[in-house]
Amino acid sequence: MKFKIDTKEKFTVVTPIEPHFYDNVTADFNALCEILLQQDTKNTILNMGNVTGINDANCDAITQWQQRFYEVNASFVICEMITEIEAVFDKLELTDVLNITPTESEAWDIVQMEEIERDLLDGDDFEFEANQ
Repeated sequence: MKFKIDTKEKFTVVTPIEPHFYDNVTADFNALCEILLQQDTKNTILNMGNVTGINDANCDAITQWQQRFYEVNASFVICEMITEIEAVFDKLELTDVLNITPTESEAWDIVQMEEIERDLLDGDDFEFEANQ
């Protein structure tokens, strides 16, 4: 599968170009996510606006990748899902655990807020340790 990659200062937007996000995409998506996790700016937005078909296994893979990004203090936000795609995630009860926004602009806001939150938490930990 081909992806459009748009690198910004604080995040990278990944947009699948093809309409179907099926098993043959998993290897390409996994490889891309591995690369993104190696970059200085790991925060990623997955823009699903072009996707009209997805299977359960790839929904699970996307969920696992979000978890991996958060484990390394990086954001992973999904945006612009059409109703039919969101229904597949919802059927699997994944919409409550995923960070999903209606628009890419809102995804940008989430990434920036999470960056601020991480900076503040890191700063609080430092000050707490310094005061002991």
